[in-house]
Amino acid sequence: SVSFSPDGKRVATASWDDTAKVFDVETGREVRTLKGHTRGVTSVSFSPDGKRVATASWDDTAKVFDVETGREVRTLKGHTDRVMSVSFSPDGKRVATASWDDTAKVFDVETGREVRTLKGHTDCVWSVSFSPDGKRVATASWDDTAKVFDVETGREVRTLKGHT
Repeated sequence: SVSFSPDGKRVATASWDDTAKVFDVETGREVRTLKGHTRGVTSVSFSPDGKRVATASWDDTAKVFDVETGREVRTLKGHTDRVMSVSFSPDGKRVATASWDDTAKVFDVETGREVRTLKGHTDCVWSVSFSPDGKRVATASWDDTAKVFDVETGREVRTLKGHT
């Protein structure tokens, strides 16, 4: 996984070497290595202000790092299997995660508290994304569906079918 910073000057990358890295796009120089996961990093997402990077990992956690210092700010725990995808909300206050435990979760970035568990898939959830207004989360799963959830209630709004 890769993610551009909002200003387009940096790119974060995920790796099986248990780290994420931040690179300067102009020079190609590695700016920061984000360490803390104990298994491969599967996904990265810059916060809307570009100051933080969220990561997902096979160690069943997501983490939030400070880009300038490389310091781990928060560990987001609650999944019972590999975390495959991570996405910041448009306001930067929440992080959504997708996991092989068949759920997606929404966490408060400042407290690390799990705000909501999004249930309804019958197989691994591979990807997660916030809507532009931050009120909904879309998920994609091995069960051949995508789903849209209301973040505040956790209610499934729509199931999108068509893939096989």
